[in-house]
Formats: sequence, structure tokens, C-alpha cells
Amino acid sequence: MDLYTKDFVIVVTALLALALYWMLAPLWGALAWGICLAFLLAPLHRWLTRKLKGRAGLSAGIITVLVPVVLAGPLVSLGVTFASQAADLVARLQRQPLRFDTSLLAQLEVHPLVGSLAEWLRHNLTATTEQLDGWLVSGARMLLQSLAARGGNFLLGALGTAVEFFVMLFLLFFLLRDGRQMLDRVVRLVPMEPQRRSALLKLIVDTTRAVIYGEVLTALAQGTLVGIGFAIAGLSSAVVFGVLAAVLALLPVGGAAFVWMPAVVFLAATSQWGWAVFMLVWGLVVSVADNLMRPLLISSRAPVSTLAIFVGVIGGISAFGMIGVIIGPVLLTVIAALLRFLDETLSRQP
Repeated sequence: MDLYTKDFVIVVTALLALALYWMLAPLWGALAWGICLAFLLAPLHRWLTRKLKGRAGLSAGIITVLVPVVLAGPLVSLGVTFASQAADLVARLQRQPLRFDTSLLAQLEVHPLVGSLAEWLRHNLTATTEQLDGWLVSGARMLLQSLAARGGNFLLGALGTAVEFFVMLFLLFFLLRDGRQMLDRVVRLVPMEPQRRSALLKLIVDTTRAVIYGEVLTALAQGTLVGIGFAIAGLSSAVVFGVLAAVLALLPVGGAAFVWMPAVVFLAATSQWGWAVFMLVWGLVVSVADNLMRPLLISSRAPVSTLAIFVGVIGGISAFGMIGVIIGPVLLTVIAALLRFLDETLSRQP
């Protein structure tokens, strides 16, 4: 009977877990964003609850109402600007093909040391530029055709995103109001010693904050600075390249340099030497600041390895979308902690 009871409990638990997965699968994105926002806004919720004399429901309601104003407005504006500048960039590349100024190379051809190299570069750069023009025009045409072919699905995609956003807000209210009690119940179910449960929970909290402050905020700062640099230098589509820099800044190697270095080359190749030097100095400052800020912000909050950040960000985005930037490194760090706890437990056994 004991064996039957255990098997029955295992089978029923597995079936209920499977049913719960099927039920929550359509809400996975909204649930993940709701949990992350509730975690980030928890300190504000506690402060506001104290100010409202313990009325947690009112505090959660106020924060939930303010979230669309604080998040949706800037994100929608950024999205509209990004789409407009991206379309303008494609049209500009079609109307005005790139032409690099080779006059400097022609002047260097008389120099005995670099003359032959300058002559080779001048001839090959012209040919490469013509090929690049053709690729850009062909790519722009394919992009426009693809957008036209998928235009019919745009409304459904936008509707799905809006519904998911409002579901996330609905979940956020209850996660803020009752999240602490939910978390305590879940933690008590973990079959660990109380001390280890507390250590694991602290690791998850510290890792999440380390990833958010060390990765996400640093990437946003880099993207903003790169976009400002592009705007100062008079380069078009500053918002587009700023967003690209922010996304690439999530990579531990290279990062935003993949955006501002081509801008330096373009400005130098078109004889805009002053702006090329400015962009080089500006980009170096941005990258050096990233190399200083990222390790400082991460190491000061949690022992998260560079490997966990790199694999977690790339794998997390592939598996979970943009929320994977946070989930991936946190998941790898928690798995490493569980393996360490298991190793310590087995090593203590006779």
C-alpha cells in the first residue's frame, strides 16, 4: 500500500504538472515579464505600502496603473521612431549609393613606402564599393517585398502583443500584492535545509539584480551613448544604430564596438576626418566605460561568471525571447548552485 500510495501521488502530480504547463504555455511571455517586473518593483511596492499604512492592494493598483504610462509610452515612441528611421535608411541606401573618397589614397601613391598599397586599395575599394551598392539595393528590395508579403499578419501580431501586455499587467497586480506569500510557500516546498533554502533564494535575488543592473542597464546606457554620438556626428538613423548598439552590448566581447567602429571607417573613408576622430574617441570612451561598469556592477551583487552571462544571454534569447536576457544567466547560475549544494551534501555522507 505504501508503494501504491507513492506511485499514485507521483502519477497524479505529473498529470497535474502537465495540465498546468498546457494551461500556462500561452501565458508564458506575460507571466515571465510579470514576475520580472514584480521583482524589480517590489522595493517600491513595500515603500508605497508603508506610506499607505499597510494597504498593499492599493499600492499594487497604483503601481500597475503607472506601469503602462512609464513603460508603454517611451517604448511605443521608440518603436515608431525606429521603424521610421529604418525605412528612411533603406530608402536612402537605394537613392544614394555609397561612394568612398579615394583622393587621399591617390595622394599617397607617390609615397615610396605605402604607394603600392595605396594604389591597390584605391582600385579595389572602388570595385568593392560598387559591389556593396548592388548588395544594399538588392537587400533593400528583398526587405520591402518581405514586409509587403507579411503585412497581412501585422494586425494579428500587434493584437497578440497588446493582449499579452494587458495579461501581464493583470498578473503584475496580484504578484505585487501577494507575491511574497506565494514565494514563501514555494520556497517551503523545496526539500532542503532552511539555511540552504535561504542561501538559494538569496542567490536568485542577487543574480537577477546583477544581470539587470550589470547587463541590461549597461547595454541601455551604451546604446543611448552610441545613438547620441551618431546624432552629434551628423550620421543618419541614430535611433536605429543606438538600438543595435544596445542589443550588441549584451555580448561580453565586442559589443557596441560592432556599431561605432564601422561609423568611424565610413566617416574616414568619406574624408570627414574630424568627425571620424570624434567618433573614435567617443566610441572608445563608451567601450572602456562598459568594461569598467559591467564587472563592477555584477561582481558587487552576485558571483556570476562571464561564461554564465555569455551562454545565458545567447541561449536565453533563443529559448525565451528578449526576457531570456534575464532568465538565461539566472537559470545557469541557479543550476550551478544546485550542483554545488548536491556535491557538498554527497561529500558529507559517509
